[in-house]
Amino acid sequence: MQEKTKKIIEILAEKYPNPKSELNFENPFQLLVSVILSAQCTDKRVNQVTPMLFAKAPTPEALADLPVEELEKIIFSCGFYHAKAKHLKDMAAELVARFGGQVPSDIESLRTLPGVGRKTANVVYAVGFGGQAIAVDTHVFRVSNRLGLTHAKDVLNTEKQLMEEIDRDMWADCHHYILLHGRYTCKSARPDCADCRLTEYCDYFNQAKK
Repeated sequence: MQEKTKKIIEILAEKYPNPKSELNFENPFQLLVSVILSAQCTDKRVNQVTPMLFAKAPTPEALADLPVEELEKIIFSCGFYHAKAKHLKDMAAELVARFGGQVPSDIESLRTLPGVGRKTANVVYAVGFGGQAIAVDTHVFRVSNRLGLTHAKDVLNTEKQLMEEIDRDMWADCHHYILLHGRYTCKSARPDCADCRLTEYCDYFNQAKK
């Protein structure tokens, strides 16, 4: 890794010594459902919704059988509830039909599930199964490009550039470091540069100063 990258990771590791997902879940199935619900929605809101959902549908079989109208009522506050309900029911049915009701532990199989894109598959693989992957959401995309770790116009190239820049055994932790920094410090509209220890290494900050 470049020295700048090493310093950024070192500082973020000190700030977030035990990086982990802020979604509440007890198994890979619950994690997968939660990540699908988290699209365009906060983890806090998802965590408010999932206890009722998992009480009604604790397994893929139960979720596949849950009437769509009831599912939509439960997840309504997560936004895009029509599309998310369809994705969840189709995903659960596929888990039952193709994987014996078990969430597959490899990225390639995860990506074949309805409603599971590259980011979701990477999160479930890394968080649910301890794999090494970098999931790029809006926070990771924004912060990586602001810092100059990447110079990409889309999430796919951001992911590829981060994978090239960061040592593989640190991918999962670095995903959380960058995400949490974006969520709490390097916010979209008003980045808190005054309370950021990365300004020395940040392209965005140093360009703004000029």
